[in-house]
Formats: sequence, C-alpha cells, structure tokens
Amino acid sequence: MDLLVEIVKCIGLALIVVFISKEILVKLLRKIAEILDLTPKAVGNIAGVATSMPELLTVFFSSLQGLLSTSIYNIFSSNLINVVQYWVSVMLNKNQKELRNRAIKTELILVFITILIPAVMVMFEFETNIIIVPVFICAFALFYKVRANAYKVYNTKEIRSEEVKKITEEKRWIKHKKKKEVITIIQLALVGCALFLIGNLLGDSLEILCRDFNVPQYIVGVILGIVTSIPELITFVESQKYHGKLNGDLEGVIEATGNLFASNTLNLFVIESIGIITYTIVTIL
Repeated sequence: MDLLVEIVKCIGLALIVVFISKEILVKLLRKIAEILDLTPKAVGNIAGVATSMPELLTVFFSSLQGLLSTSIYNIFSSNLINVVQYWVSVMLNKNQKELRNRAIKTELILVFITILIPAVMVMFEFETNIIIVPVFICAFALFYKVRANAYKVYNTKEIRSEEVKKITEEKRWIKHKKKKEVITIIQLALVGCALFLIGNLLGDSLEILCRDFNVPQYIVGVILGIVTSIPELITFVESQKYHGKLNGDLEGVIEATGNLFASNTLNLFVIESIGIITYTIVTIL
C-alpha cells in the first residue's frame, strides 16, 4: 500500500511540473519571444528550452539523490518519445511535404543522433563518467553550428519572406505590449521558484522509491521520461496549428522542428551533463 501511495505521489508531482511547464512557463516564454520579435525558428528554440524544464528538474534532483541511472533512462526515453510525438504531430496536421526542406532534414538527422548516444551510454554503462561532460558541451556547440549552417545554405527565399512578414505582423501586435515586459519576467522568476520547490519534493519521492522499495532506476527513469515528454507533444501540435492559420504550414514545421531539436540537444548534452556533475559532487562529498 505504501509503495502504491509513493508511486502515485511521484507521478502526481511529475504531472504538476508538466502542467506548470505547459500552461504557464511555455506561454510566458512565447510572450517574451514575441516581445523580442523572434522568428519561428527562434521561437521553437524558446519552446524547446521551456519544454525541457521538467527533464532538468527530474534529472537534477534524481542525481542529487545519487540516482544517476534514473536520469540517463529519463533522457533516453524523453528524446525517443519526443521524436515519435513530433512525427505524429506532423501527420495530424498533414505537413509531411514540408519535411522535404533540407534544413529541416539536417535538424532531424541531428535529432536522431541524440537518441543513439544515450542508447550507447546505457548499453556500455558509462553514463557516470565525468569525462563525458566536456565532450557533450563540444557536441552541443557543434550541433548548433551544423544546424545554423544548414539554414544558411538551404533556407529558401520563400521561408525568409514569410518570416519577415510574420515579424512585421508581430511588431504591430505587440507595440502596445511593451509595458508588460517587466511583469512577464517577474512571473517567469516566480514560476522557476515554484518548479524548483516541486522538483525537490519529486527528488525525495524518487529516492524513497529506489532505496526503500527497491524499484529499479531504469523503470523510474522511463516513467519520468514518458511524463515529462507531454509538453512537447502539445507544443508540436499547437505551433503547427498556429502558423497554419496565419502564415502557412512551413513556418509551423520550422518552429516544431526547432522545438524538437532544442529539447533533445538540451536534454542530452546540457541537462545530462548537469546530472553527471551533480552526481559527481554528491559522491565526493
């Protein structure tokens, strides 16, 4: 009975993190993106950062409790599920033809690599090695460099003209919104504090499951991966619907792909590095 209660508590806390990320954090970050006149690709990056917040919290607090294996399974399952959800969202919106764009193809190849790497880490059991961290940081920079070059080479005039058109429309729409910029930043800080507190409770719950009830870390990691991937599905679908109504399907796919790319690369290269560093410090102390 106590085990069931703890499992429900763990899933409940994870769902609260997901809800706050989706209903509050993502909307606040999109508002900031609009205030700054960002393009769909940049907005996708912002959404990717926002939807990776649940992974950041679960990985950090599980590593803080010495449960690093949970984090790598969390990252692997999250990245895999993100890709599946992305393809589902593209098919639901009937945007498969937009995937012919070579810049988008390049992003998707890089995204698939973010699934292969954690799979190899799990197979050869070297996820706790601190040497991986500088390699991951370099890989993160390299991935973004390759992606940026792909958009410079393959991005068509049609995409650029559509993005310019959208920026012009956004400038008109947000002209009277400038005064809300400070309020939005304050709200963002408060949301961050709330997520930190809930994440701390989630970390305690994970420790109880693994150490008191002997639940395998890979099972906890996969469950967390499924739960924390929910925001990505919602943003993938909503971004394509939003742009499909205003500016055409291609911009929606660009934003969704940017979201996928940012989320998966952050999960693997940055968030997992944070988990490894945290785990290493905890084990030393």
